[in-house]
Amino acid sequence: MTELSVTQLGQTVAAPESPEAAVLEAVPNPQNDVLYLARFVAPEFTSLCPVTGQPDFAHLVIDYAPGDWLIESKSLKLYLTSFRNHGSFHEDCTVKVARKIVEVAKPRWLRIGGYWYPRGGIPIDVFWQTGPAPEGLWVPDQGVAPYRGRG
Repeated sequence: MTELSVTQLGQTVAAPESPEAAVLEAVPNPQNDVLYLARFVAPEFTSLCPVTGQPDFAHLVIDYAPGDWLIESKSLKLYLTSFRNHGSFHEDCTVKVARKIVEVAKPRWLRIGGYWYPRGGIPIDVFWQTGPAPEGLWVPDQGVAPYRGRG
């Protein structure tokens, strides 16, 4: 990616039917000489259980240190929406989102926390990152409390 070529920003765009059909876009980072962290939070992420077809819900926290490119937020919203009718396990959904961002934006560093709400009585939290955080990068806590139910 070498030039600005956003196709969704400022346009009426239907929700993609699947993650494979979704287009995640990046825009040039005007602060590419600065090491900083950007955070996206998606507290209402949904997908489908690949076995039962029942909905699964997660709170995603995506932290990344941009390089030359930023993830365009409308395209991210549409990409995340594309999972609503997609059957996949929690681990697959979480890592798939992170790897797509890495593919498109090539950040200096990325981590994702997928905090999945219980189904069958078991919450599943999924964490992935590209490697150690760069030295000097301030990485705050993701701010999501562990699931406690009624405890």
